[in-house]
Amino acid sequence: MFIIKYKKIFISISIVLVLLSIISLFVFKLNIGIDFKGGAYLEVVYKMERPDQDALMKDIEELNLGSILVQPTGDLGYILKSRDLTDSERSLVLETLARDGQNELEEKSFNSIGPSVGKELTRKAIVAIILVSLAIICFIAFAFRKVSHLSTIGRQGVASWRYGLIAIVTLLHDVLIPVGIFSVLSHFYGVEVDTLFVVAVLTILGLSVSDTIVIFDRIRENLRDQSSLKVIDFSEIVGRSLDQSYARSISTSLTVILVLLALVFFGPASTKYFAIMLTTGMFFGTYSSIFLASPLLVLVEEWQNKK
Repeated sequence: MFIIKYKKIFISISIVLVLLSIISLFVFKLNIGIDFKGGAYLEVVYKMERPDQDALMKDIEELNLGSILVQPTGDLGYILKSRDLTDSERSLVLETLARDGQNELEEKSFNSIGPSVGKELTRKAIVAIILVSLAIICFIAFAFRKVSHLSTIGRQGVASWRYGLIAIVTLLHDVLIPVGIFSVLSHFYGVEVDTLFVVAVLTILGLSVSDTIVIFDRIRENLRDQSSLKVIDFSEIVGRSLDQSYARSISTSLTVILVLLALVFFGPASTKYFAIMLTTGMFFGTYSSIFLASPLLVLVEEWQNKK
């Protein structure tokens, strides 16, 4: 009952975090990668020793080819992301990376993505996120379609679509906060939004809603068995449901977070920020399932029974 008793405090914490994330997005913005705006992707691997990154950046800037992002990958490689390059410009970049033959290297991959392809990927990413969100609302509304008939004595039950709406509110919370953190990383470390970023967002949506549904399902079962539980207050039922569920939610999430942290610290550079995004999403997803979704459900039940 501790969580329900101080529900306004926990909800306020979530509101503050979401507002800070939105402010961060407006101030720092997201660094859109070539997957969405188009450009060139070049990966090279050195045979012996990899040159210093700052020295390479200085040499490349002298080519006047616009903004070029240089990221280390593996032990001997670099990934370069830039505007679309002609064949002559690409050869010039490779010569610069090889330092006029002083460093032997191998061109591992080169991809050029046009602006039209980038716009198509952007459109598909937005559609995918919207469709997933709508599917979640429809699923919860269907799965909890009979829950509105379950209520405490003399009180109106919460409609199933409101369960779905609360789930979407918590999902927005779970996505906005990691995205806000990602905007800070974009500003200070040049991290780009790519297709892995979209995969991370969709994964967070799926993982987060599963926790919320488990707790909502426990609330539904306790509403059915409220006579045996000897309670008549909806908030008490929600509090008891949380007591029965939070240990399972936290332990499950911790297991996933530990694996993701291993990927952050010991995994390849190409998936580091993907793992960071998922880790923050899992953390705040667990928080919202316990400290946001259920308190919001109690507030909705209190509001509709005051009308």
